[in-house]
Amino acid sequence: MKHQYIERETRQVRTEALVGDPVVNAIYSSVRENASVVFNLLVSRQMSALLGAVSYDLPFRHPPVNHKAFMASHGIDLSEVDGDSSCLDSYRKVFERHIRYWELRPMPGAEDTVVSPADSRMLMGSFAREKAIFIKDKFFAFTELLGPDKPAWCNAFEDGDYAVCRLTPDKYHFNHTPVAGRVEDIYEINGSYHSCNPGAVVREVTPYSKNRRVVTVINTDVPGGTGIGLLAMVEVVAMMIGRIVQCYSKDRYHDPVNVVPGLFLHKGCPKSLFRPGSSTTILMFQKDKIRFSRDLLDNLHRTDAASRFSAGFGRPLVETDLQVRSEIARRVNNTPPFF
Repeated sequence: MKHQYIERETRQVRTEALVGDPVVNAIYSSVRENASVVFNLLVSRQMSALLGAVSYDLPFRHPPVNHKAFMASHGIDLSEVDGDSSCLDSYRKVFERHIRYWELRPMPGAEDTVVSPADSRMLMGSFAREKAIFIKDKFFAFTELLGPDKPAWCNAFEDGDYAVCRLTPDKYHFNHTPVAGRVEDIYEINGSYHSCNPGAVVREVTPYSKNRRVVTVINTDVPGGTGIGLLAMVEVVAMMIGRIVQCYSKDRYHDPVNVVPGLFLHKGCPKSLFRPGSSTTILMFQKDKIRFSRDLLDNLHRTDAASRFSAGFGRPLVETDLQVRSEIARRVNNTPPFF
């Protein structure tokens, strides 16, 4: 089955060219069902690191010609690169590229906005039954995702909303801060390295809460903050993602620092880097604190797009392709969210 999404700027339906789709389908069907030992090896940390090294660290054969052809075939715009693009002579360097986001990814000036953490394809959901976007345990087990030993955070986000931002291999691989606020907690949870390919996601029950991940809890109800209570930002590794590097920079990519409790994060700044591959960032909000952008909600259930994701009973869940630092939600001021 093909997988389609909505391009935000044009509202046009686009078909995704899923990288390695036949291989992923084979791994998550016949291998998973008939050779569990092999399957577990394939989603292990060691195999993910090996596949990543073989796939991304070897240089292009004839730079710079081949790297330009690769970028063009994957829709990567060389004009966005910050610095000399001819230095991008391996797949890893391409995926870990810097871009002039301060010029090319404008951010809304309003203080009450929440912005996209990545160039990604996004779905929204809610844990509250009374909301039209109620989707429970579709992509992850709620308490398992945040960690079973973190009851305070699990309680804080009960009945809240969430956004799943899926990065494809060609995307710019930095995560940016979606809000302004102070880091209350940051911790890593061990897990596997399942693929974030839509075919793998729908076959593997709650895959995101099984993968290795970093959870950052941000308090936005502080001076200079966005004012939406607590936000959990969950950065999820995937197949061939070696690790997530925390490298917050207030000014472009200059002087990166580790993300630690007590650090104030300014909205829209680089926070972390995914090593090459596809991966996912999940945002979790407290109940009745934000209202998702109207166009994203309208796209979610469009019937003219074929999506591998669904809410059941044939109801599609359609992703919207959007840019990092673009608006995805606004603060709710004592009024119920409008769906």
